[in-house]
Amino acid sequence: MEENKYQKGFTLVELLTTIFIIVVLSTIAFLTNRQNIKQYTLLRSANKLAQDIRTAQQMAMTTKTCPVGTPYCGGNIPKGYGIYLESGRIDYILYADIDGDEYYDSSDDVIIQIIPLESGVEIQSVNPSPLSINYKPPDPTTKISNGSIELDEGIITLVLQSDPLKTKTVKVNKFGLIQVE
Repeated sequence: MEENKYQKGFTLVELLTTIFIIVVLSTIAFLTNRQNIKQYTLLRSANKLAQDIRTAQQMAMTTKTCPVGTPYCGGNIPKGYGIYLESGRIDYILYADIDGDEYYDSSDDVIIQIIPLESGVEIQSVNPSPLSINYKPPDPTTKISNGSIELDEGIITLVLQSDPLKTKTVKVNKFGLIQVE
């Protein structure tokens, strides 16, 4: 009987080559996934901002009373609700417009909530800065201003802190239309 000279199987070189290819492909997939996660974080932050602007609008539509226990406002219906934003911040303010000037003033209006952006995202620019988007009840009229000038549109640009080229823009116009681009 004749012996089989060659055994079937993999050589060490073939095995190492296969492992190397798997490691390279896994690394590429991991790095791509990290970039996608950052992009989704930025998109989520932009959508959350748009949602919070709509929340202020809805609060004005329903003539919602201020939360009980809120200083100067608790249980009363304010003259409006709004969002206040500044460039370079990692948060923005949802406020009750107590004095009715349709602009956020820290001495006259009440902060309902300071809303942080997701980690790694900041407000790159607000046009103009600072910006107040205010809704006056009962049929919420939209007023966009920087305190002295009333505008037709407000533009908020969010950016990834780790990559300033990755941005999302939220636009709000005086008719209440909110767009995320």
